[in-house]
Amino acid sequence: MPRTEYGMIGEKVGMSRIFSDNGESIPVTIIKCGPCYVVQKKEKTTDNYEAVQIGYGETKEKKVNKPIRGHLKKAGIEPLRKLVEFRVKDLSAFQSGQVLKVSGFKVGDTIDIIGKSKGKGFAGVMKRHGYHGGKASHGSMHYRAPGSIGGTDAGRVFKGKGLPGRMGGERVTMKNLTVVQINEERDLLVVKGAIPGAPGQTVLVRKNAV
Repeated sequence: MPRTEYGMIGEKVGMSRIFSDNGESIPVTIIKCGPCYVVQKKEKTTDNYEAVQIGYGETKEKKVNKPIRGHLKKAGIEPLRKLVEFRVKDLSAFQSGQVLKVSGFKVGDTIDIIGKSKGKGFAGVMKRHGYHGGKASHGSMHYRAPGSIGGTDAGRVFKGKGLPGRMGGERVTMKNLTVVQINEERDLLVVKGAIPGAPGQTVLVRKNAV
């Protein structure tokens, strides 16, 4: 993961739209971003790399296993359900136990959002790869099939051939999205455009280091 200036964990709330001063409709995604907690600082001398471990999502103690529970207790933090590491530009700006809020972002910031795309199940080639399909007339009987899957000389299917299979449910990164609004009271981040995942899905938000 590249170095970031500021990173947080959040949840996708859903999509909406806002209107600019000239009346233009802007599609936006609303993210419940934080509060997050700095659980641990990974330093070059002890861990051979620099990063900060962030925790999010308070939960019941019984839902966290003993090693993680002790790890969080060492930092003086209540049980959390999600831990993620961010490689940061300036490690000295973070302290163990520190609370990170959405106020760390500003309107106009360029951010990257990482999430898990919606699972579509088993899909055919037209939906999965965008194939146009066969002819729909003259008795074709070959509407949504992949067609030929390779030459007969090789006697095998070449690697990379688009075939039916499981679609979605993959890690997706949306880069260079713009922050258009921030609600500090409710810890909401409003971002221009769409992000991966269904409402309620956990996402990672990182502010690009300059």
